[in-house]
Amino acid sequence: MQQIPAIGLGTFRLKGQAVIDSVRTGLELGYRHIDTAQIYGNEAEVGQAIAASGVARDELFVTTKIWTENLGAGRVIASLQESLQRLGLEQVDLCLIHWPSPNDAIPVAQYLGELLEARRQGLTAAIGVSNFTIAHLREAIAAVGREAIATNQVEIHPLLQNRKLVAFAREQGLHVTAYMPLAYGKVLAEPVIQRIAANHGASPAQVALAWSLQQGYAVIPSSTKRENLAANLAAAELRLSEQDMAAIAALERGERVANPDFAPAWD
Repeated sequence: MQQIPAIGLGTFRLKGQAVIDSVRTGLELGYRHIDTAQIYGNEAEVGQAIAASGVARDELFVTTKIWTENLGAGRVIASLQESLQRLGLEQVDLCLIHWPSPNDAIPVAQYLGELLEARRQGLTAAIGVSNFTIAHLREAIAAVGREAIATNQVEIHPLLQNRKLVAFAREQGLHVTAYMPLAYGKVLAEPVIQRIAANHGASPAQVALAWSLQQGYAVIPSSTKRENLAANLAAAELRLSEQDMAAIAALERGERVANPDFAPAWD
């Protein structure tokens, strides 16, 4: 599996022309990691933008995610085939289980086993999970082995640092992808972030992204504005000091944005 590019383009909540424009602009600016999901209802548009971009397939890293309704027997592989059809691709680079089965109605071993089979069939180059707790990760590792799990994609930003989960992932050698790395803009209003940004001649968004990147996470911010897309990509060049990192670490307050009623019992 190729390494997950550190900065990706998230497409959550983007529909129709908005997602086509965002992906097209992102690819023009140099993004090569595009993140979508079955539930976003935009795989076809993402695929359209990729096809129109002229970027070679082997230069791209495309992620999609299996929705909870497709975790039942036989549906994991069938639904991934439908996703590939919508995306206009023969294979995605990474396919994630989007959320653990609500109330654990379906065992982790069952749907991850099917996802591993999808990898064997060449439908995805790598597999992983999203929104998995430590308990779910333990089950996943027992089911398919640690080496098979390319990442756990979870909400992480300065206001929700998910430290217990991250510590467990590090112990296990598991990669982490931070989604909602700006907490829908909430992070940008933090005086500490604004002060650090001013000191570096950077934007608050770049500071928040650099904070995640320096901890080894991949990040998948989304935007529809060209200047923000460009600035987010440039966050990789920003180096924060130990003092900066410590000041941001102190912002932790367990402020979770993504918490649907079917979410697992968080760590």
